Amino acid sequence: MDNLKINKKKILKNKTPDSSKVWKEFLLTIKSSIPNLSYSSWFLPLKPISLNGSELKVLVPNDYFVEWIDQHYNTLINNTVEQVLGKEGKLVYIISEEEESDILDLFSEQTENKVVISEPKEVVENTFENNLNPHYQFNNYVKGEGNALARAAAIAISENPGETTFNPLFIYGGVGLGKTHLVQAIGNTILSKYPEKKIIYISADNFTTQFVESIQSNTTAKFSKRYNSIDVLIIDDIQFLSGREKTQDLLFHIFNNLHQSRKQIILSSDKPPKEIVGMNERLLSRFNWGLTVDVQPPDFETRIAILKNKSDNFGIDLTNEILDLIAYNITSNIRELEGCLIKLLANSSLTSTPVDFELARKTIDEISTTKREISISIDNITKLVCKEFDVDDNKVREKNRKKEVVLARQVAMYLSKTLTQSSLKTIGLQFGGRDHSTVIHACNNIEKLASKDVSLNKIVSGLKNKLELGI
Repeated sequence: MDNLKINKKKILKNKTPDSSKVWKEFLLTIKSSIPNLSYSSWFLPLKPISLNGSELKVLVPNDYFVEWIDQHYNTLINNTVEQVLGKEGKLVYIISEEEESDILDLFSEQTENKVVISEPKEVVENTFENNLNPHYQFNNYVKGEGNALARAAAIAISENPGETTFNPLFIYGGVGLGKTHLVQAIGNTILSKYPEKKIIYISADNFTTQFVESIQSNTTAKFSKRYNSIDVLIIDDIQFLSGREKTQDLLFHIFNNLHQSRKQIILSSDKPPKEIVGMNERLLSRFNWGLTVDVQPPDFETRIAILKNKSDNFGIDLTNEILDLIAYNITSNIRELEGCLIKLLANSSLTSTPVDFELARKTIDEISTTKREISISIDNITKLVCKEFDVDDNKVREKNRKKEVVLARQVAMYLSKTLTQSSLKTIGLQFGGRDHSTVIHACNNIEKLASKDVSLNKIVSGLKNKLELGI
């Protein structure tokens, strides 16, 4: 019996009660057979989608989960599937590429003067193939300073598709910043509010492929008619149309027809329109008709929020120190943050060790593609220590024998010896010209005190972590 892996954006929308019931039974069996950490790390994040006969589909966060589960738990899963679903049972993995959280604010100026009269509508079953992933929603997209404008515009559009000045909406930004999540969230929200509307989400590559196939099969007119009949067109990674002149010509005409009919157009790219090379000028000019907005890499606070959200989804509880460590070192995009968490879980499972600060540090060293250069100087150490002990940093350089000053001075000397390459003589000179024996005494005394005093040990460790993080 094979466990199937399907990597596609389209997922069955409705989760049947039977799938949830069967999945609960499946999890009960798995839980009794593996450690709690492994269970919460690798199986709790999986969600049931549908049950079709003896085939159960589950949503998996990403490819890495599938590979790990298949490598380490294949036999257990096969036995459990046979026990729960029978000998013909199949477990199908469906990949979800990104996850984010939180709720958006509206563009009030787009809706404040509109009066919307809601009339009862019949429930419409929309069988139009839209390629939307129902997991991408606004309520699981983390709010941050870098995506505020794009989110607000996206919400305004989802409330009144084709009726705002944001047509087209052009969202650009680097890889892994959540553009796909955002544009699909628009489509999913529109579909929930206006189930009768025809929506298509498609990547530029797939759009080109479909067009080429229509040429080969002599069905170009049918292809064009389909796209001209939709209410919302969402094209991801539009920059990949560069150099494809015939595809651009077709899109130009589709764009004109949809825009004139007040249909909504949403585009995403890794760069703004003016920087896309190999794109027809008349098409680029139309990209600028509406709103062009960027998505920036998440700031520190947003990265912390993303990490908390993802760690909750993965069923692990991370300390603030670990969250800070990851957020300060993984800065480029959301995918790297998720990758770091998954790698952390993998390291913990492989070595049977708890998820602690040292394991997090080791994991970051293994995967980080952007090493942060952190300069730790004796002066920086002194200022941070004196701030912690509420002591004037000038006093630690004087011949001051007050207890709090002496303690701050000795802690600063200890950290200077531990975290810098400075010689004992250099450290002594930085603290009022004291000799190397004074520095040795200070270091030995702090080690002795910290081994007996839990609170002091916590303070010293906290200061060390902050200095290493560059906080």
